[in-house]
Amino acid sequence: MTTTEKNLASGPGWQVSDVICTASAGDRPFEEQHRCFCVAAVTRGTFRYRTRQGTAMLAPGAVLLGNPGACYECGHEHGAGDRCLSFHFSPAYMERVIADVPGAKRLGFAGPRLPPLPALASLLAQAEAARETGDGEALEELGLRIAGAVVGATPGSSRVASAPSRRDQKRVAEAVRLIELNAERPLSLTELADGTATSPFHFLRTFRHVAGMTPYQFLLRTRLHRAAVRLRASNEAISTIAFDAGFNDLSTFNRRFKREMGEVPSAYRARRVRGIRRFTEPL
Repeated sequence: MTTTEKNLASGPGWQVSDVICTASAGDRPFEEQHRCFCVAAVTRGTFRYRTRQGTAMLAPGAVLLGNPGACYECGHEHGAGDRCLSFHFSPAYMERVIADVPGAKRLGFAGPRLPPLPALASLLAQAEAARETGDGEALEELGLRIAGAVVGATPGSSRVASAPSRRDQKRVAEAVRLIELNAERPLSLTELADGTATSPFHFLRTFRHVAGMTPYQFLLRTRLHRAAVRLRASNEAISTIAFDAGFNDLSTFNRRFKREMGEVPSAYRARRVRGIRRFTEPL
């Protein structure tokens, strides 16, 4: 086999895979079939993609589009190997996404790919970074955002969205409370949406509109804030604080803490210690 596929994260109706192909120009392409909707971001290499929607040359930054049951071939006449971050969605999952994208009416992709688009650039970069750091929690939310962005970028979709209703605002407030009460444990986007009786995509869009950030960003900041308070208020081991806050490993905690707070946890705590010494030293 010239293709390997590693499951990075999955949930009801969705899956994210890291797909690496080592085929070269001398390898004959063979026919495959999409099991569900496929939105695959090309992150390395080039290849020719042929399906019933048409034929396209894909390069880094482009997005491969596949419909359930559609047969396809990938060829490497112009170069060897490629790598894709592949998001798979069930028809029921995509129906919920389309229902919440203003102007979107069609279930199914009319074309074989989307070219590199500014609207997708940031999301795809975040998704690739999450792949490299093993951040499965981020991939669930990013996959949903990418699905919505792809649906919105296809012909026939508009970008006009209504303001969130008071009921939606109440739902976001309930979700915020749920995150605050359970920030130390894994919280999936599906669980948060189920708690507000809305679809994941509608919940994500509403939460961003009302709170000014995504649910995962709010969860992450809640964890980091609580860790920062404990770093200043106690002498507990940094690893203990990190694990209690909901981080699976110390390196991830250190990296995210520095990004949010501007310095690593040990330096953040050291400033507290220096401050105590300054105020307790005799004049």
